[in-house]
Amino acid sequence: MAHRLFEGKKHAASYLKYRVSPSEHLIQQVLGFLEKRKARPFELAVDVGCGSGQGTQLLAQHFASVVGTDVSPAQLDLALQYALEANITYRECAAEELPFADSSVDLVTVLTAFHWFDRPRFLLEAHRVLKPCGCLALLSYTMDMELSYEGCCSQTLNQFYAALKLYRDPHLGPSSIELYRAAYESIAYPDKEWQECVRVRKAMPLSGYMGMVESFSSYQILLREDPQKAAQLSQDICQKLMSVMQVTSAEAEVVVAVKYYYVLACKPEEA
Repeated sequence: MAHRLFEGKKHAASYLKYRVSPSEHLIQQVLGFLEKRKARPFELAVDVGCGSGQGTQLLAQHFASVVGTDVSPAQLDLALQYALEANITYRECAAEELPFADSSVDLVTVLTAFHWFDRPRFLLEAHRVLKPCGCLALLSYTMDMELSYEGCCSQTLNQFYAALKLYRDPHLGPSSIELYRAAYESIAYPDKEWQECVRVRKAMPLSGYMGMVESFSSYQILLREDPQKAAQLSQDICQKLMSVMQVTSAEAEVVVAVKYYYVLACKPEEA
C-alpha cells in the first residue's frame, strides 16, 4: 500500500514554504522528451502527488489543462490558495486510482513523491491513463545536497543527514535513488531515459535550508518521537554551519545545490 505523509496543515505549510521546486531547465527536459514523441498542442498533464502545487504550476503554460492530484486535503487547500493559472484544477485521490479515462493523458508527472506510492500499482495506473506516445516523468532528488556561502562549501551537512538516517522510513529502503533506478528497469517501454544528476541551485537564507530539511520525512519522524531531541539536533547543526560560515545570523544567504535524478518513459504507440 502507499504511505501517507505530509498531510498535517503545519507540515503542508512547511513543505510549501521551504521545498525546492524543479527548475525550468528540468521541466524543459521533460517537455523536450515529450515533444519529440508527440506533436503540440498538448492537451492534458496530470501531476500526481502534487502536494501544494509548486511543480503543477510549472506545467500550466504548456498544456490546455493541468490537473494536480494528491491524497492530502491540507496540501490541496494550500495548492488552491496559490493557484494562479485558470487551466489548473486539483483532485483529491490516491496515486494508484487516478480519475481519468483510459488513454486520455499526454503527460503524467510525479515530482518527489513516487517513492511513497505503491509503485507497481501506480506504474500500471499510469500506463492505463497515458495516451499512446504519452510520457511518464518521475523526478526526485537526493539528500546529498551542497551548501555554499561566499564560495566555500560546508561538510557539516553530512552530520545532519547521518543523524537523520536512523529515522528513515523503512518503505524507502536504504536509498531512494535505487527505487527510481529499479522503476526505470521495470518499465517495459523500449523508449525511456534515466538521468542521475541534474543540479538545481537556489539561493535562500540558512534558516530556509534548515526549514527544508526539517520538512523531510526522517526529521518529521524524529520530531514526533522526541521533539526535544529534534529541536536540539536542528539547533546544533545550525550553530555549526554558522560557525563555519563565520556569521552570527541564520538569515545569511546560502546557495543550496539539489541533485535531481529522473526517469522519462514514452508509452508505445501500439500499446
